[in-house]
Amino acid sequence: MLDATETRIVAACEALMDDTLALTRDLVRGYSVLGREQGALETMEAWLARLDLPVTRVPLDAPGLAEHPHRVPTEWSSEGRYNLVSRLNPQSDKPHLVFNGHLDVVPAEPTDMWTRPPWEPWEKDGWLYGRGAGDMKAGIAAMVMAVEAVRRAGVAIDFPLTLQTVIEEECTGNGALACLHQGYGGDFVLIPEPFGARILSGQVGVLWFRMRLDGVPAHVLDTAAGRNAIETLQQYLPALKALEAEINALPRPAPYEGHPHPFNLSVGRVEGGNWASSVPAHAILEGRVGFPPGMTPEAAMRRVREAIMARHAELDDATPPPRVSFHGFRSEGHLVDLDTPGIRLLSACHEALLGELPAHYLATCTTDLRAFHVAGGINGTCYGPVAERIHGVDECVEIDSIRHVLTTYALFLHRWGQQATPQEPSA
Repeated sequence: MLDATETRIVAACEALMDDTLALTRDLVRGYSVLGREQGALETMEAWLARLDLPVTRVPLDAPGLAEHPHRVPTEWSSEGRYNLVSRLNPQSDKPHLVFNGHLDVVPAEPTDMWTRPPWEPWEKDGWLYGRGAGDMKAGIAAMVMAVEAVRRAGVAIDFPLTLQTVIEEECTGNGALACLHQGYGGDFVLIPEPFGARILSGQVGVLWFRMRLDGVPAHVLDTAAGRNAIETLQQYLPALKALEAEINALPRPAPYEGHPHPFNLSVGRVEGGNWASSVPAHAILEGRVGFPPGMTPEAAMRRVREAIMARHAELDDATPPPRVSFHGFRSEGHLVDLDTPGIRLLSACHEALLGELPAHYLATCTTDLRAFHVAGGINGTCYGPVAERIHGVDECVEIDSIRHVLTTYALFLHRWGQQATPQEPSA
């Protein structure tokens, strides 16, 4: 049931839908893959200024961050790279709310598979298309415009509120970690990931790995004089699939014990050779494997190494052992404490708008919630729009679901300000 103030907030949200979609489209136009996030950052900064929200650039190369135990080492420089933070009422002693969203996207290539260029937003049948439209620029637009809706409805925001728009969510999580490292934490976090209007209850651990095989190059006039690294690489794929099955067969914490296959392997990238008429001298495989909450990234790394080296021993083909390294995610899994004031409040807001309690969602991926939960001891969840084909061709987000997230976040902001709860318990 909504009171008169909340009815005004809902009306303000409806009035702001055009602006919400405009911001989403502007962000999609910035094809913000790793190392090319600047356009989206500049767009976001301009919109925050337009909405009269303070803006701070939070660097990814801040002193001490490189030594943080949860920071992922990178092969690229963090110099000059930054997140954007808008912080309201930092001196207030009331419970501190954080909204967090990531501006970076995964590559859309080959772009000729798309109906239109992925950085060109378009709409059809109630859906907005473009790379990052769902994951997660529409969610960012909704969370930012929720603040504007509350203010337009004449409701003061007098508690600490931090809006974070970060980078590197798709590869390391170092962006959100940089915010926490520099004091931009809080008591509870909401992240509008495109899992729909459901409360995230847990997420898996994720590890990126790389395997390099060296062969013996030779001219194709005598292929027997060489050793084909690409052909050899293929013989390791069964071992990686066996590792995936082994991890899925391990004892799991509830509620993952009921999931049919939560820990997925992806062989995401393969590179090899340098000339069509030469026996390839090298082959590189990059992959991702999930692992259960409670397993450390170090334990997952050890399993990957052992699986690859055991396969090498089985092949016994006189090749040098593969070189195994880890270059991206090494993120712990975790479970969300669903019995906390923030989660209960979100459930109540959902119910007030839709007439029923929200469903829960158990993720088989990772999100920036990991940084808050594991590194910051901050509880929170994901609750966002409905998207299809995220990381795929013709990614899109349902426009009505953007409207719902905008309204739910605005109602949550208002009710968060009214609650007399002390600090949200740490996760």
